[in-house]
Amino acid sequence: MAELELVDVSLRDGNQSLWGATGLRTAHIAQIVPLMNRVGFRALDFSSSTAMGVSVRTHRENPWDLLRLVRAAMPDTRLQFIGTGFRFISWEKAHPDVMGLVYQCLVNAGMDRFVVLDPTHDMDAVRETARIIKRAGGAEVIAALTYTVSAAHDDAFYAGIAAQYAACADIDRAYVKDPAGILTPERARTLIPAVLAQLNGKPLELHAHASLGLSPLTCLAAADLGVVVLQVGCGALGNGTSLPDAERLVANLRASGHTVDVDDRLLALVARYFDGVAEAEGLPAGLPREFDAAFMRHQVAGGVMTTLRRQLAELGMEYRFGEVMEEITLVRAELGYPIMVTPFPQMVIGQALANVLSSGARYDQVPDQVIRYVLGSFGKPTMPVEPSVLDRILSRPRARELAAEPPPLSVSELRHRFGERTPDEELLLRFGMPAAEVDGMLAAGPAVAHYNPDVQPVLRLLRELATRPAADRLTVHKPGFRLDLKGHA
Repeated sequence: MAELELVDVSLRDGNQSLWGATGLRTAHIAQIVPLMNRVGFRALDFSSSTAMGVSVRTHRENPWDLLRLVRAAMPDTRLQFIGTGFRFISWEKAHPDVMGLVYQCLVNAGMDRFVVLDPTHDMDAVRETARIIKRAGGAEVIAALTYTVSAAHDDAFYAGIAAQYAACADIDRAYVKDPAGILTPERARTLIPAVLAQLNGKPLELHAHASLGLSPLTCLAAADLGVVVLQVGCGALGNGTSLPDAERLVANLRASGHTVDVDDRLLALVARYFDGVAEAEGLPAGLPREFDAAFMRHQVAGGVMTTLRRQLAELGMEYRFGEVMEEITLVRAELGYPIMVTPFPQMVIGQALANVLSSGARYDQVPDQVIRYVLGSFGKPTMPVEPSVLDRILSRPRARELAAEPPPLSVSELRHRFGERTPDEELLLRFGMPAAEVDGMLAAGPAVAHYNPDVQPVLRLLRELATRPAADRLTVHKPGFRLDLKGHA
């Protein structure tokens, strides 16, 4: 029987998968991380460029300040940042010098564990990114084997990638990343041994979403097969389209004879905190999911699915969800089966939406990022793009314009554009985001770092009352609580 460690994903992937990446603010996080530091997690899947962008855009909070705050509160736990290729916040490809500055700033702010995830398994890009991270002082680099189901992605494909990870001195360990939650226990029993046989002793982790209800069982199989770290979510931020619930998985692992060295009492307190946040803020709690065979076709991961539903609701087109999902399956096949991990789900979904909403033929409208994908800007597709679709996209005048794009700006060129005295952290935000959003964040000042879920219903009541005609007196009374407010004469 094995000794298993846990990586908690609640603050990053759980929030992204279940709450559209917008549910947690600095105050929510600051309140709980001192406790999370004592649970016994090997690491926290803590941030990404997407999460940093949401902090600025949605909450007007400085993500660099949040990194430093959490590092100070969590001196004993590794904090993980996940990157997808040579990009930071925006989808535009970044210059290697810029990525070097990104990782230097992340290390300086307290990040010490980094996931390198290249959406096309471009090994040159993976090796270069790992080298940049190590040069910046990153303590641990984990390379992703992003799982999907297609004619090309068999066990031999992943074993070949694992062998290259084993040969790279800048990669410390690997993980199987299953963003759609489609890895079955049966497939794990052939995939994991094939990968481990090529890793040459480097540890293997598993990150499998619970979207289809498969991953709790797949995790148990993985523990038997030699995986040493399993990734989980806590309380309301586990299950559903997030990762398996930590408390239940720990209990099942121990019942199967494995050892998991975490403090059960503190783990329960963390889970109940996120339950309280969900209730106080009106956010959905992750629940066990039933198997849905359609996922095996479209493979849309949890966070992207949540975002798609929200976008359709904003357009008043929730009723077209099924139609869009069918189009996603078709578009993915036509584009050569890209693995549905950022930024490819956004591209495939964007094209599917354009096709569904178009008054003309499919591919009448093609987003720039889809054109860049076809041009090879994101790496070579694993399988060829369907010829008629390829011709339709590349025959557009916009394709010729994008093919002639200048190379990405270097750090010195960014300083020339944004000001030689612009601090590095602000420079990187301005590189990846509209100026108005960064200006709004800076104008908002420091984020609030205190939160109590118990008072949130009262605050919502007061905000609602503020929109109504003035009253001289307000009394709120229930068992164990009384609030009296009196107006001035």
